[in-house]
Parts: sequence; structure tokens; C-alpha cells
Amino acid sequence: MTTLLRCLHLCLLLAPTLLLPAAARAEHEGKVQILIIGDSTAEGSIPRLLVKEGPHLEDVIRQLLAAEGDLPPCNVINIALSGEYIQRLMDSGRYEKLASKLPGLDYIFIRYGLNDNARREDFANNFPKDFHALLARLRQDHPKALLIPMTVIPFSDAATSERINGLIRQVATEEKLKLFDIYPRYAAELEKGPNMLNYRRFPLAKIPEKYHEFVKPFISGKPAMVVVMDNRLDAHFGHLPGWFSDRHPNLAGYHVIGDETVKYLAPILRERKSNAK
Repeated sequence: MTTLLRCLHLCLLLAPTLLLPAAARAEHEGKVQILIIGDSTAEGSIPRLLVKEGPHLEDVIRQLLAAEGDLPPCNVINIALSGEYIQRLMDSGRYEKLASKLPGLDYIFIRYGLNDNARREDFANNFPKDFHALLARLRQDHPKALLIPMTVIPFSDAATSERINGLIRQVATEEKLKLFDIYPRYAAELEKGPNMLNYRRFPLAKIPEKYHEFVKPFISGKPAMVVVMDNRLDAHFGHLPGWFSDRHPNLAGYHVIGDETVKYLAPILRERKSNAK
């Protein structure tokens, strides 16, 4: 075989491989890459502390997507952080360090608003500007990714939630992005029990002293807090003012978020799979 024929033969063998990246879009290592960025209601720091083995939000999403049976393998990355808001994400360098160079992102879920409302000056004007700027940066760094703005869950009172979510809807409309509205499903689940989806975190100092030995297995942090993932201590302390005040999701809450996320994402994955044929 001549040198020219050998080169042509090699090119034919490599042709399918050379075409793979275009066919796979932004997929990395054969898996659809899904990123979650947001605040404590996306991170789940207390559930991770108390139940290290999880499954946590990213695990729930990945496992439920796999359970569908007809979807491509997915990898879910969660870099949400407690206390974070969009301005801090960018100014702290976390975005640049953790998100900007992630390879092959296909879908990015964005859930901010609660801390922005509490900590960002002139929230009504600056939060939409921050959101637009974040979306612009994500488009620059991950041009093949589908950006998915999310509403906040029922965490604050209804009026505050609607004010935050109204601004998120406004941004999604202006950016011509489809909004993922998690709020209605979470609110509907809370109708089954107003405290079933949040953990209890309560200062030890406010627990009657005679129970301090009793609650010792549930104490963590400084200052000391009684932290429990479910309702097992409600019978003893549910009457104490503020016992139910922490509205962060427990593991059950993250299962709700994960389940609704898969209901939202699975049809999109199927449509893209069909269009790729």
C-alpha cells in the first residue's frame, strides 16, 4: 500500500471519531453535564452534615434521570453555597474558580434571589442587573449550555416570594429563556404539612435545661444548636416559639426539588435526543 493510500485509509478510520464532538454537543466524557448554581436552598449544607451519604439534590436528579430508562447518562454538578447571592458569586471569585472553566456544560440551573433580597442594596434594580450580567458571563463561558433560571421556593412570606419571583420572571422574559418555576410544586407539597419539608434548627439556649441531656445527640455548631432533619422532636418542642422558623429544605424537600427538576428536564432531553437523530 502506498503512503498516500495509507493516509486515506487512516482518515477513513478516524472520520467517525472526528465527527463525534459536533454530534455530542457539549457533552463531556459521554455524559450530559448539568450544573446547579444557587444559594443554601440549592446547596443543602445541613442535610449534608447530618446525612453524609445522602442522596443529596444532585444525586436525586441524576438517579431519577437514570430511572427514566430512555435518557442519556447524566452528570450533575452542584456548586451552590449557603449565603450566596449573585454579586458575591462574581466578586468573591467563586464563579471564576469553580464555574467558568467547567468542561462541556449542557444545562445550567440558576436559583438566586433570597440572599440577594436580604443583602443586595437597591434590590429591585440591582438584582435584575446582576442576573443579566451572570447570564451574559455564562453565555460567554458556556455557549452550548441551555440556561435555566429558576424561581425561589416558598422560604419567605408569600408577598416577598412573589416580589423576588416576579423579577426572575422579568429577567427570563427579557432574556428569552424558559423559566423553571419550582415554586408551585413546592407550595403544593407543603399543603400536605407546612413543616414536612424543612429541618428544625433551634438554639440550645432556648431549650429548657432539663432537656439538655436528652437533646445532646442533636447538638451541633457554635453557638450550640439543636438540629434535626425531621419531626421526631416536635412532640417535645413544637410548642416553643420559633421551633419551626428555619425554612431550609430537609432531605424530603430536596427530593421534591429533584423530582420536579427531572419532570422539567426529561422532556427537553428527549426532544434534543430526537432532534439529533
